[in-house]
Amino acid sequence: MPKIVDHELQKAKVAEATWRVIQKHGIEQASVRNIAEEAGISVGSMRHYFSTQSELLSYSMKRVSERVSQRIYDTVFSGDLMQDIPSLLHEVLPTDNEKRLEMEVWFSFVVKSLSDDSLRTLRHQVDDELRSIFVTVFNGLSEGQLLLPGLDVAIEVERFYAVLDGLAIHAVMRPERVTPEVMVAVIKRHLLSLCQPDVHSMAQKPDSNAKKEQPRDT
Repeated sequence: MPKIVDHELQKAKVAEATWRVIQKHGIEQASVRNIAEEAGISVGSMRHYFSTQSELLSYSMKRVSERVSQRIYDTVFSGDLMQDIPSLLHEVLPTDNEKRLEMEVWFSFVVKSLSDDSLRTLRHQVDDELRSIFVTVFNGLSEGQLLLPGLDVAIEVERFYAVLDGLAIHAVMRPERVTPEVMVAVIKRHLLSLCQPDVHSMAQKPDSNAKKEQPRDT
């Protein structure tokens, strides 16, 4: 009986091998042969799934985007925007090894796309998807009447996006300095800077649901 091959599983395996090759050796070494060796499959099998290197890279980058989107989808939100927005952005930032791998691969892909027109459309698509997160953030803050009056929301969307992008780059370059705790603290500080003063007061109040210290027996 012929062996049944799960083609989507094989393609996902190849994508993950692509990420590892890029992280270890750089995108210049992400050849079909090197990725096939990393994935433990034949070059012929690779050609069956991807006819060109650009097609392989595009698929691998789509998988990165899909993983981020799935994490966001799976996040359980509390309904408190001042907690939920940092939690949302936490799923994008390189706050653990898995997310760091995704970010390093993404930055390599961005550089490659500057000289490969076939990758540019995907880069723009993923960029637009990420930017839309900040549009959603500001829509929520506006609907909740939390924003400072007179803000130019279009500019603030770009500024917040730039803050996240800058944190991600610095965290990849200097992880010992830009730690997950630092990234979360910067995001929270920036978020508060956009909000009205009474939101600051609320954010500084202790959690009313926190467990109170019980008196000691004497």
